[in-house]
Amino acid sequence: MMINFLIGRFEKKQQKSSDIRTAFGIFAGIVGLLSNMLLFVSKFLIGLISGSVSIMADAMNNLSDTVSSVLTLVGFYISGKPADEEHPYGHERFEYISGMLVSLLITFVGFQFFMTSIDRIKNPQSITVTPVILIILVLSILIKVWQSVFYQRVAKKIDSNTLVATAKDSLNDVFTTIAVLVSATVEGVTGLKIDGIVGLVIACYIIFSGLQLIREFVNELMGLRPNQAAIDEMKLYLSSVSEIVGYHDLLIHQYGPSKMFASVHIEIDDRWDLTKAHETIDEIENKFKKQLGVELVCHIDPVNLHDQRQQFIHQELKKVIKGISDELKGHDIRLVDHGGKPRILFDLVVPNHFKGTDQELKIRLQEQVYRNIGDYIVEITFDHNYLL
Repeated sequence: MMINFLIGRFEKKQQKSSDIRTAFGIFAGIVGLLSNMLLFVSKFLIGLISGSVSIMADAMNNLSDTVSSVLTLVGFYISGKPADEEHPYGHERFEYISGMLVSLLITFVGFQFFMTSIDRIKNPQSITVTPVILIILVLSILIKVWQSVFYQRVAKKIDSNTLVATAKDSLNDVFTTIAVLVSATVEGVTGLKIDGIVGLVIACYIIFSGLQLIREFVNELMGLRPNQAAIDEMKLYLSSVSEIVGYHDLLIHQYGPSKMFASVHIEIDDRWDLTKAHETIDEIENKFKKQLGVELVCHIDPVNLHDQRQQFIHQELKKVIKGISDELKGHDIRLVDHGGKPRILFDLVVPNHFKGTDQELKIRLQEQVYRNIGDYIVEITFDHNYLL
C-alpha cells in the first residue's frame, strides 16, 4: 500500500513533466540512495561492534548498492537528455552503461570479501552477538524486501531493465542478510565459528549475481533481438493493412528502452501510381509511430498481380519452399525471360538454427523447381538477418 501511495503521489506531481520516465528513474535512484546509505551505516557499526566479517561483508554490499543508486541517478539523468549533433538517436543507451558499471562494482565487492572470508576461515575469531544486532539485521531484511518490490513496480511502470536488475540485487541482499542473521544466531547460541564460511558463501553469491548482470548488460549494448510481444504486435498491424500484398525483411534497431527504429519491405500492386503508394506507406509509418512508438521506414516492392505465368510461378514456388520447411520464407519472386534461358529470382529468409548450408538448399530448390515448375535457372539471395 505504501509503495503504491508513494508512486501514485510522485506520478501526480510529475503530470506536467515532459519526460516522466527519466523523472521516475531519478526518483528510484534517490529512494535507493537514502535507504542503502542507512543500511550501510547501521550494518557497518554493528559489524565493528561484533567483529563479524559476514556482517561487514553485508555492510559493504550495501555500500556498493549506495554507489549503484548514484550510478542509477546519473544514468537516468544522462539517458534523459535530448538528441544532439553527436548523438542523433539520443542518450538512452547510457542507462545500459550505468547498469554495466553497477554490475562491475557488485562483482568487485564480491571478490574483495571472498578474500577476506578465506582469511577469516583460516584464522577464526569469536563475534559478539546482542539482541540489538539481531533486531537491526531483521529490520534490514524488511527494508530490502520493500526496496525490491518498489524497484519492480517502478521498473514495470517505465520499462527499465536497469531497475529490474536493481530489484534483483535487492532481493539477493535479502538472502545474504538472512544468511548473516543465521550465522550470528548460530554462533551466539552454540559458539560455532561459522562466520568466515557464511561470509564466503555471501561473497560467492555476490560474485555470481554481478557476473549475471554484466552478461545481461553486455547483451543490451551489443543489441538483443526485440521481445516477441513487440514483433507480434508489428506483424498484427502489418497483416491488418488490406491494401498491401504482403511484407518482409523487417529489421529493428533499438537505441535505448524507448528508442526503437525499424525498416520493412512492403509489397504493393505494381499498377499503383507513385502518389497512391506514397500515401499508403505514409499511413503505415504514421500509425507505427502513434500506436507502437516505433520510427518505421518502408521500402516498396512492386508485385505483378495480373500476369498468369508470373502468378503460377509465384504460387508453385511458395509450395516448393514450404515443402522443404515451414521455417523458410520466400519473397521478391521475379521472372526474367529475355536474353537466354528463363530465370526465377527470389530472396529466401533462412533462420539461423536451420540445418544445412545455403548451397545445399539451392541445389534442393533447383531440383524441385525443375520437377514442379519447369526448366528455369534459380537465382537465390539468402537472408539470415531478418525477423520476418
